Amino acid sequence: MNGRERILALLNGGRPDTLPLMPITMMFAADLLEIPYRRYATDYRTLVEGQMRTAEQFDFDYVSCISDPARETADCGGIIQYYDNQPPAIDESQALLADKSALVSLTIPDPHGGGRMHDRVQAAALFKERAGSSKLIEGWIEGPCALAADLRGINTLMLDFFDDPGFVRDLFAFAVEVALRFARAQVAAGADIIGVGDAAASLAGPRFYEEYIFPAEKKLIDGLHDLGTRVRLHICGDTRPILKNISKLGCAIVDLDWMIPIHQARREMGTGQVVLGNVDPVRVLRNGTPETVTAAIAECHRQAGKAYIVGAGCEVTRDTPKENLRALTAYAREHEP
Repeated sequence: MNGRERILALLNGGRPDTLPLMPITMMFAADLLEIPYRRYATDYRTLVEGQMRTAEQFDFDYVSCISDPARETADCGGIIQYYDNQPPAIDESQALLADKSALVSLTIPDPHGGGRMHDRVQAAALFKERAGSSKLIEGWIEGPCALAADLRGINTLMLDFFDDPGFVRDLFAFAVEVALRFARAQVAAGADIIGVGDAAASLAGPRFYEEYIFPAEKKLIDGLHDLGTRVRLHICGDTRPILKNISKLGCAIVDLDWMIPIHQARREMGTGQVVLGNVDPVRVLRNGTPETVTAAIAECHRQAGKAYIVGAGCEVTRDTPKENLRALTAYAREHEP
């Protein structure tokens, strides 16, 4: 099996020849090319080259369009700070929706309009040319809570849950429409699966997650399914209080950050949910040895059971020793689900 076939076999309930391997690499991939990260995040051709080279050297089963969370916000008109060798970042002190009344005048940006969203769509298309049917192609969008936090400011949004619930719902509805339009363009360009990054969702607490975030994520994920694509949900942080609700979203893959015991996630989400992770990307993957990495991923696999994809709890850090990352590859290739 090639990488694409291997992942799809698992997601379709079949039996892949080995465990699929899908670690997130961004700055690691840029460093492999020996280029500034700014170039990686702003030029789709460079991103594709970095992902292809990383996938080839470490035998990953997929390639990804992910680079940073500031694409949708940039095209909405938000102020973005760019750095030579770090990811672009939203300037929260100048949040686009610091005045929440501005929401009514925001328009959904065109993913083909020549902005940062367009650059990602072009990445998906180039992956289709270069990876063909050999690697699964992953597009990426911001989830409703993440994009709302980027537009409003994370601290202000958390107060909005108390002060203006109606505004939060309106803002989430706007975020879902932006995400669906962006995803539609990436799927049309060649993406096989859409990653949804909704990191801010783990900060709101279970009450606000259930009341506000879950309904918006469900609408988004149902809309993605209507586009004919699969979904990989990535929420950084401790999602233990919301795992049961996450299991109701219908995601093909759910990423688990390193602080979440996989056995607890399996208990909360059921045996059929495909989970990915969750080796600690710093303490184990970067600071460990091939032997300790192998032991850690073996324990993850033991707890997860069959519906499992090898990966780290979050992004592989840029200074991760190559031999440690190859230990993940070796484990995946030597084991079946």
